[in-house]
Amino acid sequence: MGKKIMIVDDSKTIRQQVSFTLTKGGYQVVEAEDGQDGIEKLKANKDVAMIISDVNMPNMNGLEMVEKLKADGNTVPVIMLTTEGASDLIQRAKAAGAKGWLVKPFQPDQLVAAVSKIAG
Repeated sequence: MGKKIMIVDDSKTIRQQVSFTLTKGGYQVVEAEDGQDGIEKLKANKDVAMIISDVNMPNMNGLEMVEKLKADGNTVPVIMLTTEGASDLIQRAKAAGAKGWLVKPFQPDQLVAAVSKIAG
């Protein structure tokens, strides 16, 4: 089995689509419903090679999660997968340490290529 990738998105449909795409690409998948859930699940899954996160979610959004991970010294690479395209959000994500920004709806081959490039 390939590397473990965490999907953080409040949309079950998006989590299923990303999970299906990555599983087909040979990756293992862990799902989380929001940033807070993602941080909790990351503690239980120390072998997560990469996180794919939405921006707009309840409890803790994707940018807050990336900022918290960075503040905690966590170096797991993160790609944002979102409907947002605002340059200020992209800059904030990059400043927090996000490695990439993909806009929904995503192309499965682009997603797998991005994961392969960043997570190996």
